[in-house]
Amino acid sequence: MTKEAPATLRVDKWLWHTRFFKSRTLAGKFVSSGKLRLNGNLISKAHVMLKPEDVLTFPLGPNIRLIRVIAMGTRRGPAPEARTLYEDLDPPQPKPKKPKEAKVAEREPGTGRPTKRERRTMDKWLADAE
Repeated sequence: MTKEAPATLRVDKWLWHTRFFKSRTLAGKFVSSGKLRLNGNLISKAHVMLKPEDVLTFPLGPNIRLIRVIAMGTRRGPAPEARTLYEDLDPPQPKPKKPKEAKVAEREPGTGRPTKRERRTMDKWLADAE
């Protein structure tokens, strides 16, 4: 008994099915914030219906996601299954690798800050100079 995917689906439910958000509540709040574009038009209602070939544009983390809807889906399945529901038109670029950190400069003991004994000698010398 397989469930057939509907022809349309609420945008908040689809964002949850495709694992862009951890919960449907978070997806609904995001849509209500007015940061989601459907085919270039801002939407702020979670009940807007999506259909295949619609294009969604929204910020997610440090990236702007540009997603084409391929299918509706019937459940929130595993990530590989969720990725079959959409096509990423502008995939996020991998972060550039940071150069390796240089090691902290090592120094011989006693060559950096003065020792307690050296500090007392300097203090005494400065006091005598006054």
